[in-house]
Amino acid sequence: MSIVVVGSVAYDTVETDHGGVAEALGGAASYFAIAARFFAPVSVVAVVGSDFRPEHEQLFVERNIDIRSLERRDGETFRWHGRYHEDMNKRDTVALALNVFQGFKPNLLPDQRTCDFLFLANIAPELQSWVLSQVKSPKVVAADTMDHWIANERPALDRLLPKLDVLTINDEEARLLSGEHNLVKAGRAILAMGPKSVLVKRGEYGVLQFSRQGMFAVPAYPLEEVVDPTGAGDTFAGAMMGFLARNGRLNESVLRTGVVYGTVVASFVVERFSLERITQLTWEEIDQRYRAFIELTDSHHSRWTSQS
Repeated sequence: MSIVVVGSVAYDTVETDHGGVAEALGGAASYFAIAARFFAPVSVVAVVGSDFRPEHEQLFVERNIDIRSLERRDGETFRWHGRYHEDMNKRDTVALALNVFQGFKPNLLPDQRTCDFLFLANIAPELQSWVLSQVKSPKVVAADTMDHWIANERPALDRLLPKLDVLTINDEEARLLSGEHNLVKAGRAILAMGPKSVLVKRGEYGVLQFSRQGMFAVPAYPLEEVVDPTGAGDTFAGAMMGFLARNGRLNESVLRTGVVYGTVVASFVVERFSLERITQLTWEEIDQRYRAFIELTDSHHSRWTSQS
């Protein structure tokens, strides 16, 4: 089943201890769509400027990502410049220019209004609600948010939360939203605000999933080197939602497996700068790492029990 993602397509400049990249394709919708397309058809709703390069449009087209709603406007595409600390869980925003993204308020196409799976990427909660109001009867609605919206648009976010099947949020945002420092308390407090499931992203420490059925903890896939963490959370969300869409439903088992697939695919994107790694990724690599991840985390894996 198809997915509609509404969010940003941007040009990123990134600095880490491993070097940097300038004016690379980025944005939440880009990372999400390129990850999700391994599992299900995906349609991008975003806006870019007149400077958006043809090769980046072609990158989406070659991967069968629907960009009919990638709106073009006069002006410059959204720009972000980030610098990571030695501890890559921390970063500073050096520069941010919304450009044509400012004032973006999309109207979905008729077929997008009947989508089964909708992901509202990191945009203002009022805009997320506006998009959601256009979709007739989605099976799964998931959304991301950030500290800026939590601090400055809390009433709108509070109105949105009960309409969500899945909320993805990082650890510091979870603490800010809930007022709880302990992440278990934070996750349960956010769950009480209305979403059916809450996924707390913890960077190199993995993901905590909270639902009415209980809690599920998934470690990050262990890597010797992380080059660029940009977009890891959006990649995680894309693969997770893609798995849900491929299964056509949401239940505890499907969501937990989706979280594992999201973790696995996100482990690839951080190996190189920007989208370079996942644009070259194959399904065979995903499947191989998924199997390796299961072996790493399952003490009763057949590889070990067969040796008894």
